[in-house]
Amino acid sequence: MANIIKHKGTVENIDGSLYRVRIQQTSACASCSAKGYCSSSDSKEKIIEVYDSSNSYKVGEEVMIYGTTSMGMKAVLIAFVIPFVLLLVALFVAMSLSQDNELFSALVSLCVLVPYYIVLYFLRNRFRKNFSFTLKPINNN
Repeated sequence: MANIIKHKGTVENIDGSLYRVRIQQTSACASCSAKGYCSSSDSKEKIIEVYDSSNSYKVGEEVMIYGTTSMGMKAVLIAFVIPFVLLLVALFVAMSLSQDNELFSALVSLCVLVPYYIVLYFLRNRFRKNFSFTLKPINNN
């Protein structure tokens, strides 16, 4: 059970078998006892879409959302690692082709990310299938 990520949330909206659950995402230091004296603690509310065909939850009900750490690692790879590698490769290729014109190379390397994120946008429905969460009621934990 060590490779499970769980968040407590509240069902905000139900659309057939699609549940929108509001979770409180906190940083590691948000639970620190000295957070009142520090400006680095933060907390954000997120809406997570979860497909569940059981239709056993109601709006306002508190639930636990479960996901796997491998799913989280895959998300980090897609959102951060691949764009970083693309940026570096494009930068070095542009630097070698433009006779070390740094401004041009920087602009080209940033422009390489635009098609990458456009492709991600068009593949978002496929990612929804790969990145699926499960819901469980709070009282069964």
